[in-house]
Amino acid sequence: MSAPAATGLGRLAGRRYLVRWRGLEVSSYLAMLYLGCVVGVFVGAAVSGSYGLGESRAALALIILLVPALAGSRIWFVLEHWSVYRREPRRIWRRSEGGSALYGGLLLSLAVSVPLLSVLEIPYWTFWDAASFTMLIGVVFTRVGCLMNGCCAGRATRGWWGIRLPDLNGVWERRIPTPLLEAGWATLVLVGAGLVSPDRPFAGAVLIYVLAAYGAGRLLLELTRAAAGTRGSWANVVTSGLLLAGAATAFLAHWSA
Repeated sequence: MSAPAATGLGRLAGRRYLVRWRGLEVSSYLAMLYLGCVVGVFVGAAVSGSYGLGESRAALALIILLVPALAGSRIWFVLEHWSVYRREPRRIWRRSEGGSALYGGLLLSLAVSVPLLSVLEIPYWTFWDAASFTMLIGVVFTRVGCLMNGCCAGRATRGWWGIRLPDLNGVWERRIPTPLLEAGWATLVLVGAGLVSPDRPFAGAVLIYVLAAYGAGRLLLELTRAAAGTRGSWANVVTSGLLLAGAATAFLAHWSA
């Protein structure tokens, strides 16, 4: 279905290529993903410095962990949509079409960082308090990329809150602006992390707060996606619930100790 005339938000939504010039095509999704990684690493390194960690070593760890973060995010997304990718396996690593899932990257990075941070002699929980900022900034940028690419589209709605947006197939409808809502929620959680960070009660407190707050928001926002109700969507809902429950348990365990 063809796009309507570009006005307002429509100038951004559905713009899958940021630049198209003489055969050069720059994917909007990849551009926003790259910007999110760059800005996130700089901010994460700066926060690491405020915690007394070496900024250079922290930046090195953040850059190395981008590899499992991106790989894990893609693998999780592919598994969510395996019915599609098993028929077209060549699309699995075609990043230009978008498609990644935060939880896959988070879980793989948390695991890979154990030996990495040990080698670099960086405290695990303190590092992840700083890396939480990197993660949230990445979410904000990539959700804007999702809006431009059409992935993670919201459900069709007739409500006043609906905005005319496309999905990944280029079908324009009045939809819940899920990518914008997720970017907005990640921004609010990021602001909260900035308020908690200076007086964090213990190492790991910022990470636990971020996982709890993001998980709580994702529980609701996941239901606004066009893919809500699918096996992959329910996997995200369950993971969000587990993160929220785990974070609450960790806080209770600390304060009762």
